[in-house]
Amino acid sequence: MKNAHDIINSLQNRPQFSKLSRFKCIDRIRLSFSPPLQKMIKFAYIKNSTLFFVLNHPGAKQEFDNNIQSIKSALKYVQPQECKGLDLKDIKAFVTHTPREENKTVEIKEAEHYKERATGAFQITTKDEKLRNIFESIKEIIHEHHES
Repeated sequence: MKNAHDIINSLQNRPQFSKLSRFKCIDRIRLSFSPPLQKMIKFAYIKNSTLFFVLNHPGAKQEFDNNIQSIKSALKYVQPQECKGLDLKDIKAFVTHTPREENKTVEIKEAEHYKERATGAFQITTKDEKLRNIFESIKEIIHEHHES
């Protein structure tokens, strides 16, 4: 009888779930960084045999650059089990300055309505009939809102 761990592992090894093994590999490598640096990693992805880490602070980039050589050398000799099928040649990082969506709290306020201050007392001096009609309709709208 298989337990839940064996069932999940057998599912992850199927070709249609190959991306799950990528995410497990990325997570395993992310866990090799220090906890403060792990918190500054927004996300990571693999492109063209390069593992990219997206960081949210320039200080994290500097710390990442200090640790990356030791991690690269360790990965050359011993790859985690999750990364066996992937051919990672390089690890890079860059900083993004977009705010995190998960920390934003947006309060929806009811729209404020103000009393119309314009009186519609302006003269229409245009000779074009289309523009004159448009200005007249605007003047009527202002009169209606000013009275209410």
